[in-house]
Amino acid sequence: MDKLWLYVLGAYLTAVNLLAVILTVSDKRRSIRQRRRIPEKALFLAALLGGSIGEYCTMRIIRHKTLHKRFMLGLPAIILLQIALAVAVFILLKQPA
Repeated sequence: MDKLWLYVLGAYLTAVNLLAVILTVSDKRRSIRQRRRIPEKALFLAALLGGSIGEYCTMRIIRHKTLHKRFMLGLPAIILLQIALAVAVFILLKQPA
């Protein structure tokens, strides 16, 4: 039972990162075709929900929003906060009861 939550967490993070990648690629395609864009709030929400690494890597690879400081500073900040949160949770779970 202890490892079950790791599998659930892994599946969740995989799904939310895949969603972030899809949203980012879709927004890039829409910008090229001059169609209705994905709102920036939706991109940041996907990052905050755990898709920050997938979204950041995708933006760098496809060169989308790389000139927007809001994204190029905001996404690494979100990644750092998520890492700090993960470390804090790990430390708290390792504390004896």
